[in-house]
Amino acid sequence: MFKLITLQDTIRIPPETFGKPLEKVGREQVKQKYEGIVDEELGYVIAVTGIQVSPIGKIIPGDGATFHKVNFSVLTFYPLIQEIVEGDVVEIADFGAFVRIGPIDALLHVSQLMDDFISYDEKQGVLLGKETKRKLTASDQVRVRITAVSLGRAGSSGKIGVTARQPFLGKLEWLQMDQGKETQTENKEEKTAQ
Repeated sequence: MFKLITLQDTIRIPPETFGKPLEKVGREQVKQKYEGIVDEELGYVIAVTGIQVSPIGKIIPGDGATFHKVNFSVLTFYPLIQEIVEGDVVEIADFGAFVRIGPIDALLHVSQLMDDFISYDEKQGVLLGKETKRKLTASDQVRVRITAVSLGRAGSSGKIGVTARQPFLGKLEWLQMDQGKETQTENKEEKTAQ
């Protein structure tokens, strides 16, 4: 789930930047501190926006820098278990597919793809259902449910597990085909009833 969160912090303005516009230096400091981090409370911080730096700073003994309060907003992605998301398949492997959801890739394991025996064609980079003949390749769009979340720690990006083995989940093309089949079946049933 994407969120826009308003935060307040204190930033350090280094002495070598004195004389430069405070807003510009403050913006650089906040972006450097927050963009790209993974936090247990915030999730994945994608971008910092709406930065307002207080023009009044404090000097701390022993440090030539000034410290200013800053208000800003961060755009975050926090994956929630049971959340349904859509994403693009970015890589196919023998054990499953990686699906880009927000700023991170989630693993769609072969056991969670469909109710069918699945084989992997390494040359074509395809996961293929034996009975259904359904193929999953890189750049396909899928709808999945998040089943496991482990936010990264100490520089790692974390792990997300997803499933497509529930109704109305899977490759978007398959969902459209299934919906068309249901509509045709309903129409046949209506004609038979008349």
